[in-house]
Amino acid sequence: MQIEIVEHEPPYRVGVIIGSLSRESINRRLAVALEKLAPPELEFFEISYADLPLYNRDLDADYPQSALDFKAAVRSADALLFVTPEYNRSLPGALKNAIDWGSRPWGQNAWSDKPVGVIGASAGQIGTAVGQQSLRSTLSFLNARQMTTPEAYIHFTPGLIEADGEVTVPATEEFLRMYMAKFLEYVARVLTVIPQA
Repeated sequence: MQIEIVEHEPPYRVGVIIGSLSRESINRRLAVALEKLAPPELEFFEISYADLPLYNRDLDADYPQSALDFKAAVRSADALLFVTPEYNRSLPGALKNAIDWGSRPWGQNAWSDKPVGVIGASAGQIGTAVGQQSLRSTLSFLNARQMTTPEAYIHFTPGLIEADGEVTVPATEEFLRMYMAKFLEYVARVLTVIPQA
C-alpha cells in the first residue's frame, strides 16, 4: 500500500478542542485569547464534541455519524490545541469520551502523529497542572506528538481575560504570546520531520 505524503507549509490549520462544554467556560475565553495572540501562520477552528454519545465498543461496527464527523475534523487539522480545565484532579469526562471516540475502532486512531499543544486555566493556584498530566498520559498512549515545553498552567483571576479574549495583565499576555510562538515553531518542526498521510 502506498501512502500519499502531504506537504505542509504555513498557514497551519489548528483544531482547537476546549475541555469544557460550558458556553461560559474560562477556558473558552483563554482559547479566544490564544487565537488573538498567535502568529499569523496559524489558523484556528474549533472541533466540537458536544454531540458525541458515550463511547461504547458495541458501536464500533456501525460508527455514529457524529463520531465520524468528529474524527474527520481531527484528521483535517494540521495540529491540535487542547484548552482544558481540570476536573477532580483529572481531565473532564466529556473530553476523555471524545478522545476515546477519536481513537477507535482499533487501528483507526485519529490522534497519531498530530502535533499537539496542551494548556488550561483554572481558578485554583496550580492552574490545571494535574489535569494536564492526566490528559498528557492519554495522548502519549495515542502517539500524539506533544509539545512538552513551555508548560502553561494559567491561574485565572476575575477580569484576567475579557469575553472578547483581551488579556488585561501584560505579563500574562506576553507569556501567552510566547507560548503560541513556541507552538508554531513546534508544529512546523513536527510537520517537517514526521510525514503526514
